[in-house]
Amino acid sequence: MENEIDQIFNRFPNRQREDLIPIMQAIQDVKGYLSEEIIARVGDYLEISVNKIYGVATFYDNFRFGPVGRYHFRLCHGTACHVAGANTLLKELEKLLKIRDGETDKAGLFSLEVVSCVGACGLAPLIEVNEHYHTNITMESLKELVRTLRDKENNTYER
Repeated sequence: MENEIDQIFNRFPNRQREDLIPIMQAIQDVKGYLSEEIIARVGDYLEISVNKIYGVATFYDNFRFGPVGRYHFRLCHGTACHVAGANTLLKELEKLLKIRDGETDKAGLFSLEVVSCVGACGLAPLIEVNEHYHTNITMESLKELVRTLRDKENNTYER
């Protein structure tokens, strides 16, 4: 882990405050999330307090502070998605995945995150799974999506 983080720091040799977000993005791309230890290292490197780093990181929806599942669901809950039934989809998704917002299932297969808006209001309601967007989601298409991902995993393990 140290080598990967050091390599990322080496890409930002000037240690400027403006480097905070790109550094956190690069680390999350490699590690999957920002741990307390990593945030402390970033703070030491940029000479920024951990509190300020958390303040920036929690402002943006795309930063995570814990591991996510192999299939990370991000349900948009912006105004258009809300009006188009995001609450109903959330309840169904929680039932199908057996987890709630912010959780990862015990097997590490699924995680769920409700986000404020992904900026695709004309395609509401919308769910992102591992950076792939599923638009105009219905109850049926949601069930099919989860079923497809479970089947994919079962077929992977059978090989």
